[in-house]
Amino acid sequence: MVGRLDGKVALVIGAARGIGRGIAERFAEEGARLVLADSLAQAGAATARELAVSFVTTDISRTSDAEAAVATALYSYGRLDILVQNAGIYPWQLIEDTTSDDWDRVMAVNLRGTFNAARAALTPMKAQGCGRMLFTSSITGPHVTSPGHGHYSATKAGINGFIRSAALEFSGYGITVNGVEPGNIMTESIREQRDAAFIKSMEDSIPLGRLGTPRDVANAFLYLASDEASYVTGTTIVVDGGQLLPEGSDFRIGPK
Repeated sequence: MVGRLDGKVALVIGAARGIGRGIAERFAEEGARLVLADSLAQAGAATARELAVSFVTTDISRTSDAEAAVATALYSYGRLDILVQNAGIYPWQLIEDTTSDDWDRVMAVNLRGTFNAARAALTPMKAQGCGRMLFTSSITGPHVTSPGHGHYSATKAGINGFIRSAALEFSGYGITVNGVEPGNIMTESIREQRDAAFIKSMEDSIPLGRLGTPRDVANAFLYLASDEASYVTGTTIVVDGGQLLPEGSDFRIGPK
């Protein structure tokens, strides 16, 4: 099936690299009219050029930047059908080493950014009487965690709570609100920040035996953005290769 987003206007925030870029590419393949946003101005502009779409430099932790990104979509196309807020940061810090400023920065981008994006998109979607709001959560926080991700885990659990509340509040306006919870996804950041042994250990913990790809995650976003998901709201889709399933590390079954 192709053309599932024909004519739909989509704003993808955090689209410069990784999962966000994968979402933008997948939406473009399905006919969406795109505006990309990211704080990484050079990388974001390069992605936008490759896809022949608009780009706006955006720090989603700032209310004014969120409003400007939505305004760009409205100026370019006159409406906004799909919002994807994918921007997020995950510095590795033990809780005992995390300062209040460190904590506030992760909260500002990941959690306040979710609120800022939703609040900015609400006005045009409410006026239209329809819309899709989509957010990148994670299995980290809502289900699992690891040392060094206290602030990140808190924000992703918070995003899931926000999704449920927003879905309830916005339902009367014809707006659905959903999210995707990726597991370990092979992105540029993973390649840059993790060595081969660490990546192998992650692969060994996943029943399907590999890290996910941005396209794996993008396909879930595509479903939630499409008309096929018109009766789906207030939920998240886990995309993790079965990582959450095992009770222990010895889970592989073979003939010997």
